[in-house]
Amino acid sequence: MSGRQGNKLPSNLPQLQNLIKRDPTSYTEEFLQQYHHYQSHVEIFTFQPDKPSKELAELVMFLAQVAHCYPEHMANFPQQLKELLSYHHTVLDADLRMTFCKALILLRNKNLINPTSLLELFFQLLRCHDKLLRKTLYTHIVSDIKNVNAKHKNNKVNTTLQNFMYTMLRDSNPTAAKISLDVMIELYRRNIWNDAKTVNVITTACFSKVTKVLVASLKFFLGRDEDEKQDSDSDSEDDVPTARDLMMRYATNKKTTKRKKKLEKAMKVLKKQKKKSKPEVFNFSAIHLIHDPQDFAEKLLKQLENCKERFEVKMMLMDLISRLVGIHELFLFNFYPFVQRFLQPHQREVTKILLFAAQASHQLVPPEIIQSVLMTIANNFVTDKNSGEVMTVGINAIKEITARCPLAMTEDLLQDLVQYKTHKNKNVMMSARTLIHLFRSLNPEMLQKKFRGKPTEASLEARIHEYGELDAKDYIPGAEVLDVESQKEKGGNQEEDGWESASLSEEEDNEDGEWIDVHHSSDEEQQEVAEKVKSMPIEERKAKAAAVSTSRLLTQEDFHKIRLAQLSKELNSAPGKAAKRKNIEIDDEEEEGRGELLSLRDIEHLHKKPKSDKETRLATAMAGKTDRKEFVKKKTRINPFASSSNKEKKKHKNFMMMRYSHSVRTKNKRSFREKQLALRDALLKKRRRLLK
Repeated sequence: MSGRQGNKLPSNLPQLQNLIKRDPTSYTEEFLQQYHHYQSHVEIFTFQPDKPSKELAELVMFLAQVAHCYPEHMANFPQQLKELLSYHHTVLDADLRMTFCKALILLRNKNLINPTSLLELFFQLLRCHDKLLRKTLYTHIVSDIKNVNAKHKNNKVNTTLQNFMYTMLRDSNPTAAKISLDVMIELYRRNIWNDAKTVNVITTACFSKVTKVLVASLKFFLGRDEDEKQDSDSDSEDDVPTARDLMMRYATNKKTTKRKKKLEKAMKVLKKQKKKSKPEVFNFSAIHLIHDPQDFAEKLLKQLENCKERFEVKMMLMDLISRLVGIHELFLFNFYPFVQRFLQPHQREVTKILLFAAQASHQLVPPEIIQSVLMTIANNFVTDKNSGEVMTVGINAIKEITARCPLAMTEDLLQDLVQYKTHKNKNVMMSARTLIHLFRSLNPEMLQKKFRGKPTEASLEARIHEYGELDAKDYIPGAEVLDVESQKEKGGNQEEDGWESASLSEEEDNEDGEWIDVHHSSDEEQQEVAEKVKSMPIEERKAKAAAVSTSRLLTQEDFHKIRLAQLSKELNSAPGKAAKRKNIEIDDEEEEGRGELLSLRDIEHLHKKPKSDKETRLATAMAGKTDRKEFVKKKTRINPFASSSNKEKKKHKNFMMMRYSHSVRTKNKRSFREKQLALRDALLKKRRRLLK
């Protein structure tokens, strides 16, 4: 009984909380007593809100824990807490303010508060000078919005919060604006708020006067979907064992035939998993969701021209503007003269600026504007007074710009650049060859006859479209090959229902249980197809391709054959010329198209690795040497500042000074026996030292 009397419920809140959760109706009086106690503490608190109150903090957490047991009595409790925080959050004690916020989070987790009003209050509390509180609120805001949209998108809550975010990004407090932006970016990356409204709210942060907010918004738009996919892939691959892990398991265990077979089987399974195609993430880049990219790019350019930020921030602005212009094919003619000012070999980060110039060029830009950029690059970079690396970078940049806007290249400039094909520097020579190869496919007529190469079917068809010309086709180029092959394979059975015949034949084959001879396309078949297509006139080819494109559904194999036919045009010689190659093979993994965005490697690509200077070679050599100080005998003295002995000094003296000394002369005159005894004494002396 003495233990029972010691448990006084009014003073022991954790025990009372435990009992109330088990049986709320039996402890209503005790709860009401504590609730009245809390109200009296609140009245005292309102007179002196800046003073800490441990009793009030304990009562608030107690009431938040048991609020769901007495919903009638606790109806006004959340609202009262919110009012206390909103009115006194600037002067409140840090611990008491954190306790109030934790109590509100607890009530929200029990679904006793509306999320909209609470999140708006928490966004206002981000103005407080309390780092731990801001971190706690940030974590709760992200997780709460995630939970609200877990089952389905709650558009009502999302719209209200996004409108409130729009005002928070313009808040006078830079910390609150930065955390609000971080919340929106995090929700977008988690695919919770991945709509156009979120992206367009973030665009307003690109014009903020606060550098941190500006940089965070620019980084968001400059982030690539490929990088996010790689991160998600790397996260998922961490759980799968690698080939190295399997080999280590085999190496550490006993070698048996059974374990060896197990290892081979596991390696095969691992290879199959790697070959499996990864699931596609249908997530558009944020740049594609901007409502008015033209207006946005114009405002960014105006901000860039008047920008007084660091050079890195200016580079980010230039990068974003160039991507907007290139992806949306915008008209921003003032951007090109602005970039031209920085196109000098000695300019800091000049390769990135060349990349921005290439990204901002597209087919709808008037050729005269891009021509001035090309001439600036050619005059400043592609000259013999510059080093080979500078010339290579300049030719690479010209190649990337003309690949996106072919009309900008003039015949005179092209003929000058092509002459570098015989340059003594291998990097310059290879860059000039890539430029020649590009124009062989774009417009061979611009090249001199000796640089055009052997004419192919593709080169005869190649031509640069006029400015603004749209080449819309009502057929799939190369589809005429399918018509020829389908007659050969099906043998006139095209009128029957292909689906039923295919399923019936599969069932019959499965019932027989015999091997099936699968017919693969050989070199002879490729030659036959090429000859039949060559024999057709161009108009008949187009008519057949249009008929095939509109009359049948094309499978993946059909598209593979079409690609094969299109590639054969680049390899097959023109009529009247000798054949270049008999057959071709397509590797699906190696075949990649030109993406929307360029990489810095396209500009900085050097075919021959440059020689490293002496400092780099020395650093590499020193890094490769092992540090063997721990294996060397340490010679310690009693007094480290004492001078060296005469015996030590003798070791460092020049031999010419010592050659006539008694010790050196007697060494040379020693007999074999004397040397043998001296060696024995030295070894014994060394052994005694080691045994000490």
